[in-house]
Amino acid sequence: MQHATPMVPGNKQSPTKKLKTKMDNFLTKILICFVSCICFFSNSQGQTIVIGTNNTSLVFKVDQNRQLQQAWFGSKFDAAKDDDSLDYKTLPSIGNLAFPGGGMSYVFEPAIQVTHADGNPSLQLNFVESTVEKENDDVSVTHIKLKAPVYTFYVTLNFKSYQKENVIEEWATIQHEEKSSVTLQRYASSFISLHNKNFYLTHFYGNWASEMQFEETQLPEGIYNIQSKLGTRATNYEVPSFMISPNKPADENEGNVFAGSLAWSGNFNLQFENLRSNGHAGNSLKIIPGINAYASSYSLKPKEIFNTPHFIFTWSTNGKGQASRNLHEWALNYGVWSGHQKRQTLLNNWEATYFNFNQDTLVKLFDGAKKIGVDLFLLDDGWFGNKHPRHSDTAGLGDWQANKKILPDGVEYLVKQAEKKDVHFGIWVEPEMVNPKSDLYEQHPDWVLKLPNRPIDLSRNQLVLDLANPKVQDFVYGVLHNLLTDNPGIAYIKWDCNRFMTNTYSNYLGNNQQALFVDYTKGLYNVMERIRKKFPALEMMLCSGGGGRAEYGALHYFNEFWPSDNKDAVGRLFIQWGYSYFFPAATMCDHVTSGGKDAACRCRAGSS
Repeated sequence: MQHATPMVPGNKQSPTKKLKTKMDNFLTKILICFVSCICFFSNSQGQTIVIGTNNTSLVFKVDQNRQLQQAWFGSKFDAAKDDDSLDYKTLPSIGNLAFPGGGMSYVFEPAIQVTHADGNPSLQLNFVESTVEKENDDVSVTHIKLKAPVYTFYVTLNFKSYQKENVIEEWATIQHEEKSSVTLQRYASSFISLHNKNFYLTHFYGNWASEMQFEETQLPEGIYNIQSKLGTRATNYEVPSFMISPNKPADENEGNVFAGSLAWSGNFNLQFENLRSNGHAGNSLKIIPGINAYASSYSLKPKEIFNTPHFIFTWSTNGKGQASRNLHEWALNYGVWSGHQKRQTLLNNWEATYFNFNQDTLVKLFDGAKKIGVDLFLLDDGWFGNKHPRHSDTAGLGDWQANKKILPDGVEYLVKQAEKKDVHFGIWVEPEMVNPKSDLYEQHPDWVLKLPNRPIDLSRNQLVLDLANPKVQDFVYGVLHNLLTDNPGIAYIKWDCNRFMTNTYSNYLGNNQQALFVDYTKGLYNVMERIRKKFPALEMMLCSGGGGRAEYGALHYFNEFWPSDNKDAVGRLFIQWGYSYFFPAATMCDHVTSGGKDAACRCRAGSS
């Protein structure tokens, strides 16, 4: 029970005194706010933020306008000795903003461009605060929070530093509290500035059976883009990994090298804007990696969190070799699933049988596997489908039940027979895809990506399932879950993806088609995350018609990947040489055949 405070006549204030008291309180609040602002400005202006590893430093400073400026990137920075020499004002006059927004006074390529809820297409970001979380002796995470001065719109730049690996992992977290959705038109993962007279780019590219070719070229003034708009199998032509050598080309053991790789399994864009300043200062190179903005304006709801893909980068003063060794060490420790786990040697039936096999044929191959000393037998394409048997690549994809004529005793029988031979058993799946000639397509034609009022565009006789749809995500997860729980002896999964997206339209997204490419990849990761949570010990190989998914976004969930369908020993050597700049040998699943490259070309209709 509450009691009212008794009124004491002697304490009763006059109206004038009440007004004076209110004015005093108001002025006190104003003074406190003013002092707080002064303290904030004095604490933030000139603040130095150092993100470092054992050999590398990335340094930011807050200027007098509360703008976050990159002051340094390169060899180790000693704050006690070097701070005075790293004032951002000494850098070229064209600006060195850490994460510039579009539509304001910054006239070059922005890191982020948005349209606010009220239709305003401009963005400025001011420094708010920075915090550091130490995960262990090797890893720490720095968060730099930025805010639009007029809008309740926030960007947090996150930097995960790996001390002994000399690798930094960066991503941006975007959210807002505006009245309605904000449209994200561009949203980079990072924005790194380098300053030198010239810059040399090592660019990695290729095609089926000739993946990961590379060339080094001097960047001209202007904008150079490396991008993919393929949706799935996104690294079929271009790869989201690169090297930059300032001033002069670097060799294996000498020269400065910036090496970066974007961890994203969908459309990407690596943008390099080379800005000429003056003869003394040289050029300013802006490195802007992230999701490709093509057909991907993303509507962000209030309080919804959007995380950009992670960008992994390193700095070497000892050539390309040291840069690659930094990335290899990081990958095995943090980048791939169970990086230090001993890899199994496997025998794949594909080149021996193609689609022409049965239960007895496979069991006989187990003896051959044991005889040559391999650890695992991998059953490739062609084991499934009943109403639409998988006798070729024209039917059955999506119907993940063992074909009763080919495997009358099911997959379980093969697993047990392999165990008797002291050989582990693995199996091939392509769960993101479907043949029109399948039970799945007949039951759920609305689950595929296809444009209304347009002819179906088939590639390899198949269509892409709509992983932006949560029901499709549940189905794909169910394919793996049921296969592995019904056959607990399966020790290995080969996850394939043999086509990219064309004529793309999602029935699930309706009028929000701009979200498709992003939401598909997010849906794919959701499935992979669920599988790894349920089956952490399972070995998985990432395949995509060869090297169509050579990136660390999907590799985060996989032990290894299939670099190429080119099985010629010499050709394969050069392909894996290219991959070795970014991926350690333990992540590359490899075999060669006597038929070599010609045989690889002949079996293109299948999976290898």
